[in-house]
Amino acid sequence: MKLKEKEFEEITQQLKELAVQLGATVRFEKGDFKGGYCIVKESSVIVINKLANTQRKAIILATALKELGVDNVYLTPKLREIISEMVEVEDK
Repeated sequence: MKLKEKEFEEITQQLKELAVQLGATVRFEKGDFKGGYCIVKESSVIVINKLANTQRKAIILATALKELGVDNVYLTPKLREIISEMVEVEDK
């Protein structure tokens, strides 16, 4: 996927907004972890290492959203394609 840093920032913001719409809390924390989706006290939480680069943050968000279930949510075709591509990158 050939995107510029600025594009990854915009995508990360869009993915974060989507996560909030789906009822998840997105937290950026420091630590020795990659990040991902989890459930804390019956609340959906996506934790992302704030020291990760912008591309990595977007990939973590996309993967977490896939786990949350975006198949039945309206997304622009471009955003749906980006999520699919990022999840493929994560799976490799």
